[in-house]
Amino acid sequence: MVQINFARREVNCKIVFYGPGLSGKTTNLEIIHKKVPDTARGNLTSIATEQDRTLFFDFMPLDLGQVAGMKTKLFLYTVPGQVYYDSTRKLVLQGADGVAFIADSDPNRMNDNLESFKNLERNLKDYGVDIRKLPVVIQYNKRDLPGALSVPELNAKMNSIGAPTFEAVAVKGEGVMQTLKGISKLVVDRLNEEYAPVKSAAGAPAAAAAAPAARQAPPPPPRPPSAVTPAPAARQAPPPPPPPPPRQAPPPAARPAPPPPAPRPAAPAPRPAPVAPHPAPAPVAAQKQGSGKGGLIVVIILLVVLGGAAAAWYTGSLRNIEFFKFLPPPPSNK
Repeated sequence: MVQINFARREVNCKIVFYGPGLSGKTTNLEIIHKKVPDTARGNLTSIATEQDRTLFFDFMPLDLGQVAGMKTKLFLYTVPGQVYYDSTRKLVLQGADGVAFIADSDPNRMNDNLESFKNLERNLKDYGVDIRKLPVVIQYNKRDLPGALSVPELNAKMNSIGAPTFEAVAVKGEGVMQTLKGISKLVVDRLNEEYAPVKSAAGAPAAAAAAPAARQAPPPPPRPPSAVTPAPAARQAPPPPPPPPPRQAPPPAARPAPPPPAPRPAAPAPRPAPVAPHPAPAPVAAQKQGSGKGGLIVVIILLVVLGGAAAAWYTGSLRNIEFFKFLPPPPSNK
């Protein structure tokens, strides 16, 4: 079963290499470990017997880099091929995300291939997994053996589930990486099918909520034609918004009343000043009589002055007229 760590953004997938003994399962992992760059692989852990047979399992982590924004790692396992290690094979198979079945192309090993494939199907069923719904590929190894069965013959006898097949010669490194790429692609595609609907379902409520808003109201029914079409009324500008009410200054804080001043001692009353005697007023009648005589004298003097000035002006003006120059001078009194 795939393990997803959202905190570290990692996806860990488990792929098990299954098949009969001496079919080339461990050889496949050794070739993968040699061809994968050092930065993308881990250590190859193998437990073998004296006859160089896998006793428990081989394990090698493989880093695929970023897949859909997540760091994807493949953990590759092999199971022991011996029949008496069935419990160990079943334990290693638990939680597998994909299986690469390694079959032997030797005609004498066909019964071993069929027995191991049935054992795989039976162990998966014990975990509640249908082999037809699990990513599975079949590698026909040892294609360089003389008398090796043809691919159609092998498919007819053991590929009843229609799994993708690959031809390989594991000891020479042929077909090994193709088999790994095939099972890895099936596992990643299944992850996308299982977890992509989760993302789309999360966005479905938002899209469903926005759908009614996007629907437009049906258009109104057409109006019957009339002889005179009234002109559309002029759109009036909306009245300006009322000015905001003036902000009133907050009332000043009441100041405390000053304390009343201390009473001063009463000053002594001022002494009255002595009153000087006023001169007696002159008689009113005498003042009016004296002022009347002085004014009459002034008027007489002005009349005399003005009369003399007028006579002098008139006499000088007559002498200047040309008509009077031809008249004889007036007789003198001498």
